[in-house]
Amino acid sequence: MSRHWLWSAIPLISLSSAEPFNTFDGPGHPACNSVGAVHNATSVDDMVSIIRDAIKTDTPVRASGKGHMWYDTMCSDDPTTIIIRTEEVNGISDFNLPAGASEGSVMIEAGVTFLQLAEYLHGKGANPGYTLVNWNITLAGSVAMGAHRSSLREDSMVAAGALEIHIIDGNGNIRVVKRDNKNDEWLAASTSLGLLGVIARMKFRIYPDFKVYAQQKILSEDEVLNGDIYGLIAPYATANFWWWPFLRKFHHRYYDKVAPGTSDQEGFQSTFSVTKTEADLALGILNSGKLLPLSNQAAETLFFGLWSPPNFHDKKTDKPILTWPVYGWNYDVLIGGLYPGYGTEWDFGLRGLTLELAFPVTQANAVLKRVRKAFDDSAAAGKTMTSTYRSGINIKFGKPYFDLLGQATTNTSDGADWSKGVIMFDFPSFQPTFGDRKRYNEPFYGALAKTLIAEFPCRPHWTKNTREVFQEAKKNIDPGHLQRFKAVREKFDPNGMYRSIVGQILGLY
Repeated sequence: MSRHWLWSAIPLISLSSAEPFNTFDGPGHPACNSVGAVHNATSVDDMVSIIRDAIKTDTPVRASGKGHMWYDTMCSDDPTTIIIRTEEVNGISDFNLPAGASEGSVMIEAGVTFLQLAEYLHGKGANPGYTLVNWNITLAGSVAMGAHRSSLREDSMVAAGALEIHIIDGNGNIRVVKRDNKNDEWLAASTSLGLLGVIARMKFRIYPDFKVYAQQKILSEDEVLNGDIYGLIAPYATANFWWWPFLRKFHHRYYDKVAPGTSDQEGFQSTFSVTKTEADLALGILNSGKLLPLSNQAAETLFFGLWSPPNFHDKKTDKPILTWPVYGWNYDVLIGGLYPGYGTEWDFGLRGLTLELAFPVTQANAVLKRVRKAFDDSAAAGKTMTSTYRSGINIKFGKPYFDLLGQATTNTSDGADWSKGVIMFDFPSFQPTFGDRKRYNEPFYGALAKTLIAEFPCRPHWTKNTREVFQEAKKNIDPGHLQRFKAVREKFDPNGMYRSIVGQILGLY
């Protein structure tokens, strides 16, 4: 997701007094509560230079891509912190995919987004496979934060596509960490939380281009909660659910590769494209839902209806595609971007808060039934809760991927079976724009998080949770993994110049 930046794009802005560094949602949603300067880097050498200058003055540094950050946990609370924006450091080089090869590689710099890489590769008859997340997030940031696609069959961690990670360490030197699952340096770099240093470049795995289909079915809540969740997800290259708790229904979305010549359709997905008229209508309904729960029920019903047909246009004509399945090139169908002439939700004032926790997929039914009970208990107490997000509650999945701090890691001390992968409960919600800006029945959200963390083995998404959730969830992180990660962190960043609130909560300093 993109950010609305506080600062104009000039090389370095020193703030006369520390100011917030905002997320994509703009003022009021800081990723860092106070920073001393923002540096708009223009090259890897530029990043190295600013880091070495910061080392001389013992000034903390954090890197930021285009943004996928909801809460004030990206930095420490040191107001002298320097932010290095990587957006303009976006070179792509060393393309290597020989004719007939099953895979190859490409070198990408810190600020390269998924959309930039996808367009570059498509022009050369290639794609990045299934290791994807949102269209305008950097790959380096996604690797650092353990981002993922929804899949139990294919590698879904973005880090699974990385072959080398080049990190500017706490001494201002570039360390090249190569894929090696027996090396703790790799296992820490694979989900580094930015605590080892700034990712300068990555060597990334690529594949010959191919087309995919997208299909969506409507399921009753009973078919999911009491059904074979693993069996509904695992057969497909990527699949997820969208949950509509007031309506007690699910959308089941799934994707897979198709043979050449199956269709000449070129579908292009957009989860985020809205017109101002649509946004204004949604804003009116959702804001009234702060006081009137019937408005939230109406909003969920409206959004369910809008989400049932494809959220796709034809890339050649920009006309809406109205029926399932949809066909198109890998990246266009799996992720897509913005439709021409449209804006994003946050462009028009639709702001949100979120919560995301990952659980063993073997406990998927129990987790979702427990969430259902929380909804039912709230309704019985006179507070009917709904989804207030345009695509419902997102239920995603992740294939096992071993590293030290990733959501889908395995062989942990909690005794849970993570070997079949994870289910990720991603619960975005609308934040009202008036008054105290608290959501309808605000205590429900915090109570749900505490309940799930207390009753199930779970791991937090590293950019989609509050400080309080991280504090609660810390007990579920393998202490041996934390010790091993800390040892690598101390080697890479001995003076702790890349520290963050998350790292501090985890006891890594």
